[in-house]
Amino acid sequence: MKIETGRGTIPLITLVGIWSISALSALPGLAVSPILGQMSAIFPHASEFDIQLLSSLPSLLTIPFILLSGKLTERVNNIALLQAGLVIFALSGVLYLFSTQMWQLIAVSALLGIGAGIIVPLSTGLISRHFEGRYRTQQFGLSSAITNVTLVLATMLTGYLAEVNWHLPFVVYLVPVLSLLLSFSLKRDSVSSKPVVEADAGRIDKRRLVGLMAFYGLITYLVIIVSFNLPFLMKEYHFDTGASGIIISLFFLAIMLPGFFLNPVLSFLGSLTKFTSLSCIAVGMLLILMSGNEWVLGGGAVLIGLGYGVMQPVIYDQTTRVADTSKVTFALALVMAMNYLAILLCPVIIDTLQSLFHIHTQRFAFGFNLGITLLAVVWSYWKRHDFLFEDAPARPSQK
Repeated sequence: MKIETGRGTIPLITLVGIWSISALSALPGLAVSPILGQMSAIFPHASEFDIQLLSSLPSLLTIPFILLSGKLTERVNNIALLQAGLVIFALSGVLYLFSTQMWQLIAVSALLGIGAGIIVPLSTGLISRHFEGRYRTQQFGLSSAITNVTLVLATMLTGYLAEVNWHLPFVVYLVPVLSLLLSFSLKRDSVSSKPVVEADAGRIDKRRLVGLMAFYGLITYLVIIVSFNLPFLMKEYHFDTGASGIIISLFFLAIMLPGFFLNPVLSFLGSLTKFTSLSCIAVGMLLILMSGNEWVLGGGAVLIGLGYGVMQPVIYDQTTRVADTSKVTFALALVMAMNYLAILLCPVIIDTLQSLFHIHTQRFAFGFNLGITLLAVVWSYWKRHDFLFEDAPARPSQK
């Protein structure tokens, strides 16, 4: 079976290989989350810093290696680089299963961050390389959907496995073995699917790229509080952890959903796409602030997820238009690094402000981010005809 790309066709196995890389982007840190509460009992001599490092180190190392990988794509064979990252990722999964001491787990977490950092920009870079125009936009949407559905399913799986044995959640880090096997189809196909532009000047529109980076970092910061702070807010409302888990799953499923309909959404909303998406996020946060009813909280989380789920793949698609062919993956790496940076900074910013103003309610995080979101809504409408907010669907190049 052949898949239309806007530049010709590719085999279905090649597309499955690309999708498998997108799925891996959701995995770093997942296996550790369900067992963090057990770490003090499993390792009684481990400090609180050790436990925090276990969960944060992969993200910390992912950022510099995303940037390094993006830069290396300009100089080395992309598929060889991908395979190296997959081997490191899979190796960390194997080593996790045999680690019995905290220092070993921390060291393997560092290895995981390196492997993940290498493959993350290639997940979008491969889409840019193989697809063009509305086909590329569609694939960025599907890639985002695959990442988020993997996140939901893997979270459920690791939570179940953690109840059996604390080592078992780490088996999810063996998934790269499948991607490694599929990568050989990418390598074979690379000879016949070169980009239309064989050589270029290596230009990046720095002003537009910085704008996309800042905007992506901002919206990720705004919505990630659902994952970080909603469980604690629901605890204030006296809900059990099961209810908060369901709502957070709905949040990630809502992020997934727009990816399947991205081109129709862009055709309908056009330059009001980001305005509408930000408005959804604002309404969602307002619902969470106004009511302690679990249905209203769930509705708010879904609206926030839908707004973000539209904008994430659109930003990736826009990034491919600010750089020449040889620089696209590096540009995507810079943008994707902002996602991880925002995830790291969000709890630090919220906790610092709460300490500074002696605030002890989790409502503060949603109120503060709602204020920023409303400013972004006004900004997006005012600048709706600028590049950053002009979101009409891309068309195939006429070159």
